[in-house]
Amino acid sequence: MENCLFCGIAEGKIPSKKVYEDDTFLVFQDIQPAAPVHVLIIPKKHIATMNDVGEEDFAMLGELHRVAQKVAKELGIAETGYRLINNCGPDSGQAVYHIHYHLIGGTKLGALVESSDSHAI
Repeated sequence: MENCLFCGIAEGKIPSKKVYEDDTFLVFQDIQPAAPVHVLIIPKKHIATMNDVGEEDFAMLGELHRVAQKVAKELGIAETGYRLINNCGPDSGQAVYHIHYHLIGGTKLGALVESSDSHAI
């Protein structure tokens, strides 16, 4: 997708601090972390929002959760706990219209009052 920030990151046109990558997903450090561990998990395929996920994408989203589990273990937060957050649409605070999940942990997380795209925990 032209002019999509996360597509540019996935294509290597925009630099990022990669944590994990395979043929389908990229995981990279959030540039404004809300917790000691804060990475973004994106599919390389452009899908704007959760509402745009098609039947053909459901298996891929299941795999995304496997990647989240693997990355949480690699980052040392699987045992203590973490949040996996997806924001959908403007009222949720979605800032980049390329489906993505925030994997947040590394500290005791309080009640989530604001959207993670606005970096509140």
